[in-house]
Amino acid sequence: HESYAIEPGDLRKSILTLAVQGKLVAQDPGDEPAVKLLQRIALEQKRLVRVRQLRQPESDAVPEHEQPFAIPDNWVWTRLGQVGAWGSGSTPPRGNPELYGGDIPWLKSGELNDNRALSGSDETVTALALKTCSFRRNQPGDVLLAMYGATIGKAAILAEASVTNQAVCGCTPFPGILNTYLFHYLISQRDAFRAASEGGAQPNISKLKIVGYPFPLPPLAEQRRMVDKVDQLMSLVDELERQLEESNARGGELLEAIVAELTREATR
Repeated sequence: HESYAIEPGDLRKSILTLAVQGKLVAQDPGDEPAVKLLQRIALEQKRLVRVRQLRQPESDAVPEHEQPFAIPDNWVWTRLGQVGAWGSGSTPPRGNPELYGGDIPWLKSGELNDNRALSGSDETVTALALKTCSFRRNQPGDVLLAMYGATIGKAAILAEASVTNQAVCGCTPFPGILNTYLFHYLISQRDAFRAASEGGAQPNISKLKIVGYPFPLPPLAEQRRMVDKVDQLMSLVDELERQLEESNARGGELLEAIVAELTREATR
């Protein structure tokens, strides 16, 4: 079949880039501005710090030179550490068989594959491992991000409670942050995370870098509209990919429709 100028993978990237820059859905002046949402999130943070469920995060102001792109007026720049509670996992000592083979999923970075309902794991750990090793206990709905090596920037949303090794950071988003929006944003920044990873034998992006990383916060209502739009466009791209594999003439029409949709939204 004739080859198409735009690969499905590039289309997916473009969709996410437009989404996180506020160019995928129209702004609604009736939405509560994101700055109000951020104030509410800050109150929730203070509460968690008070009850010792969270360490005091760093300051949240993002100076202009750190903002990677322009965002709409009713959005606000903050940092990943301000929109959720983050923590990584560990690897129990391999020499102790009492720590492995329990019923608690133990995830490694290679098992994150941008999936939105991740369950099951290659290996499991026991309740004793939870007691004796330093783990963040991730809950269903938490967002995971891979921090090491070839998998840097791979993400997932958990479908079940689990722990991870030290190469994975987990986040429980605060109320007002959709886990699906955070998930899309992390994927959209994968190239930047890779660029920021230290060199050396094992490139990695530290938890410190993650929590300090700039985050464009839209109003909650717009997060919902955007996630719906991204889902709708991504399923069109999936369909396009199927058509291309079957070298079906409809692929060309679908591609045109997706590109038209993206340019229409971007030029509003």
